[in-house]
Amino acid sequence: MFSKTSSTLSIPVSLLAKRANSAGCGKAPATTSGTKSITVNGKNRQYIIRVPSGYDKGKPYKLIFAFHWVGGTMNDVAGGGSDGALWAYYGMQKKSAETAILVAPQGLNNGWGNSGGEDLAFVDAMRKAIEADLCVDTTQRFATGFSYGGSMSFSIACSRAKDFRAVAVISGGQLSGCDGGNDPIAYLGIHGISDGTLPISGGRNLRDRFVKNNGCTNMNPKEPSAGSKTHVKTSYSGCKAGYPVTWLAFDGGHAPAPVDGGSDSGARSYTPDEIWGFFNQFS
Repeated sequence: MFSKTSSTLSIPVSLLAKRANSAGCGKAPATTSGTKSITVNGKNRQYIIRVPSGYDKGKPYKLIFAFHWVGGTMNDVAGGGSDGALWAYYGMQKKSAETAILVAPQGLNNGWGNSGGEDLAFVDAMRKAIEADLCVDTTQRFATGFSYGGSMSFSIACSRAKDFRAVAVISGGQLSGCDGGNDPIAYLGIHGISDGTLPISGGRNLRDRFVKNNGCTNMNPKEPSAGSKTHVKTSYSGCKAGYPVTWLAFDGGHAPAPVDGGSDSGARSYTPDEIWGFFNQFS
């Protein structure tokens, strides 16, 4: 089942930020794919980066941060688990087809508590280091994640809306704080109607903050009924040009990779297509 109330995918180029290349464009890079370490506020932090195959120093790439869930790790995100490359970086490795630099950060104690803003400082430090050495289109920064990782992506939407183009929050909640939270940013929310870990009511609240910030027409989107084993997608109308809000509710629980029919599989889920389609509309 698929419902779409309106479309915001056609965005005039003139209304989007003009491409701005990072300092790393044109440089012979020292950065290669693999695990990196960086010191932030006196703490050693780690992340895995994947540099596109055939990297071209003169070509600006998207930069996508993919945050793990509670108890998960950067290796889980970068490796894709049992589904491998089909689910690596929430499917963004496969969907981006070597057009994006992919980053899987590691949370402290395998979470994203963001105490005192330390995880946001980590994001800032990673971004600065990556863009100093690699060629990034600085108008094409994105964040996504499931559960705690979705909560961290929401925190980025709140406090770094001027630095990131869009976020995709999968089954998230307000666990990593919301410093600011008044600026518009393109927002995709994905949530299960029967989520017993982070209830969908919380996901709706996260969404509604950006419905307001983005100037969208307030509404109560249709959601699937329990037992339907389907999903319903709604694109809000009336949003400021370049700042769409999309809500995808599915009949299921706390899951990152729902599949119509009632299963959860990174190899067959529609989640990667939805996230990539949402991010890629700004190219």
